[in-house]
Amino acid sequence: MTTFKTAGFDGETLEIIAFRLHEQEFCVKTTTIREIRGWAPSTPIPHSPAEVIGVMNLRGTVIPIIDLAHKLGMRSTEANERSAIVVAEVHSMVVGLVVDRVSDILTIRGDQIQPVPEVTTSFDKVYAEGIIAQENGMICFLNLSRMFKEREIEDIAA
Repeated sequence: MTTFKTAGFDGETLEIIAFRLHEQEFCVKTTTIREIRGWAPSTPIPHSPAEVIGVMNLRGTVIPIIDLAHKLGMRSTEANERSAIVVAEVHSMVVGLVVDRVSDILTIRGDQIQPVPEVTTSFDKVYAEGIIAQENGMICFLNLSRMFKEREIEDIAA
């Protein structure tokens, strides 16, 4: 039997940034985003976690660049000129998230976020905040704070 959890945004209006990874659409709250940059190569770091592509200099600060597709259990992103780096703040640390492309910035009502069916034991409970159904498809609403544990972010940035 499939059960559902509540998204919990009923009375809110949220601004989200939507982006694509392969053929799937994802989004996060704009309040976690610092900026969106075009693709630029990063410097690899030996013995870093598999999802860490490397580091880059962001106006004098070195930040880790994360292959978000790999972090989500998808095949790694092959960056190209259409790829983007979404610079986000998670647990007071700044990270760059590589996405195939940024799709849109949307304002949605909390009641548009539907609960995620609990079909697995990890992804739906940890990473997905909910699902937004639209005319042209669905957007998986990610929670970056739950995706990257505070200690994990510290280890990546160290």
